[in-house]
Amino acid sequence: MNLRYLRSLASGRKLFYLFCLLVLLVSTYIFTTYRNISCLTVKQNPPIPAVSQEELEALKKQWLAEYMEKNPVKPQNFDEPPHDGTQKSVLPMECFINNDYAVSCLKEMDAQEDVYMPFSFLQKYFEVYGKMKHYDGYDRFEFTQSFAKEVKKPASKYNFKGVFMTFESYNVEVRDRVKCISAIESVPISTQWGPQGYFYPIQIAQFGLSHYSKNLVQKPAEQTVYESGKAKDIGNWKLPSQHSSAQVIEDPLHGKVVRIITPESLPLGSGATLLLGNTIEHVMSLDYRFVGNGSITFYLDTNNKKQYKVHFVTQDFLMDFDYKLDIKYGIGRGKEWRTLTRDLLIDLKKGVSFSKSKQIKKSSILIQKVSKIVIRGKCEVDNITLSTYSHMNHFRDAVTWMQKNQDPLSGGWRNDVERKLAGFETLKPGWISAMGQGQAMSLVARAFYMYNESKLIKSLARALKPFTLSSQEGGVRAVFMNKYTWYEEYPTTPSLFVLNGFLYSVIGLYDFKTLMEERLQDSSGQFPPALIESYQREVGVDLRATYRQVSQLFDDGMTSAAAMLPLYDGGSRTFYDLRHYVLKTQPNVARWDYHATHLCQLGLLMTISDDPVFRNFFQYWQGYTKGKVADHN
Repeated sequence: MNLRYLRSLASGRKLFYLFCLLVLLVSTYIFTTYRNISCLTVKQNPPIPAVSQEELEALKKQWLAEYMEKNPVKPQNFDEPPHDGTQKSVLPMECFINNDYAVSCLKEMDAQEDVYMPFSFLQKYFEVYGKMKHYDGYDRFEFTQSFAKEVKKPASKYNFKGVFMTFESYNVEVRDRVKCISAIESVPISTQWGPQGYFYPIQIAQFGLSHYSKNLVQKPAEQTVYESGKAKDIGNWKLPSQHSSAQVIEDPLHGKVVRIITPESLPLGSGATLLLGNTIEHVMSLDYRFVGNGSITFYLDTNNKKQYKVHFVTQDFLMDFDYKLDIKYGIGRGKEWRTLTRDLLIDLKKGVSFSKSKQIKKSSILIQKVSKIVIRGKCEVDNITLSTYSHMNHFRDAVTWMQKNQDPLSGGWRNDVERKLAGFETLKPGWISAMGQGQAMSLVARAFYMYNESKLIKSLARALKPFTLSSQEGGVRAVFMNKYTWYEEYPTTPSLFVLNGFLYSVIGLYDFKTLMEERLQDSSGQFPPALIESYQREVGVDLRATYRQVSQLFDDGMTSAAAMLPLYDGGSRTFYDLRHYVLKTQPNVARWDYHATHLCQLGLLMTISDDPVFRNFFQYWQGYTKGKVADHN
């Protein structure tokens, strides 16, 4: 025991001695290195000759000139608002407005005439606009004559194949007066003149034209395909019970598709599940066919930490919301194959804002993740896709609605809602609008360019008939001063002569006319005999007679536009219509957004007509948005 203890003690001492030796060696190395560094000889630089102050200034100027020559400075706005550094003294004073009332103002002490009036007064009195902005570290006040966006002259000639006016910036489906996008028809439901909701052809045409235009200017969409009928993907479906199945089958039209079978008795939102987990794309598209009752549900994780369920069910109602987490859209009961394209963010926003009154509550809700899709019932499905947008699917949906809902007798797209206009007879449901006809023709003309379907020419030819009939006869034609042909947005008695609706109708006629010239006529401006015979036989359209008719209608419209345009100039803003002439009342001054629409339309007409009236009034009306007014005597 003692011997073992002594041995361990001796071993510890050896380690201690080794440690001390190591410390001594390190200390010696550090001391030697420090002495060597301290003994280094530092060479002194030769003395710098003295430079006089004048020579130094000359060198500075030379260096600055050389630098500015190599790096020219572009003119820039001052980061800080300019001021003279003096603090002006002001005194409160009362301003009497037209001897009617007083406004509290400020006056500079040393100025005779300068008076500062509150902008809140000026804004209402002169209908001008302004707001405080903070950038570059400073506050600024930005004043504008109008809220109309600047309308630039078009860089090239308008063509029916291209962007429609400025519709690439339109977002029809987000408008407050759009109740939702019907899941049966896949087009907007309007509440503009009725809280129950109705199909409004003008809005549907704008929906299609906006998506067509966006497709031309935006980069290709990002998309992810989750199901395309491949056998290797069938295992991704999670089934709810042993009475359910998922298998790949061969469909005569669609090829390989997935057949889902689950009990119809399952709760809504339950069924065969496919995980998606997409945090970027929220525009859904799929091909489906239900046999019996069923539903397709998307689970959406949102920025308010809730998971909403958007259900598409095989029923005929429009939409519903339980005011909790479940939003429902009816997709109808048909058994045929159908493509369903939905912007799930729009469906979510319209769902949580759902109201049975006309007023739609706005929502700031956003999708953070499209979590999964759940299918209930017996359903065949293919091409389940999520993308950033699907413009051409929406465009095609609008065109399909136009084809299905054109009245075959009148050729019109009817408005099934009552329209009341003060001082005019109420328009009963079923009225036709020249603006609706024109924008529908612009839409269908682009559809023919894309799909080359002869039935679209038949639809365009039919659409001309209301332009030949007066309002009393169920058409849209009016005459101003027994001389100028006019196409009425609202076919009222007496005629209202709305400018923007008329010009949209003329543009639609131009689209159809130039479509026939570019796509159906040969290089000599004639229709080939074989084509004439083909269209007469297949769709009952006489191409030569149709072309003569649309050309005459367009020419009549352009003649009236050039002659009557000055009647809509109010000297500082445009008039919306001519009720002041028809009813002998005050003029209906156009809101700034309608004034901007007039400008866009004139910009388009400038590119297709040499008449200087369009160019001149474009300049006048452009100036009005910047505060210019017509000359006085």
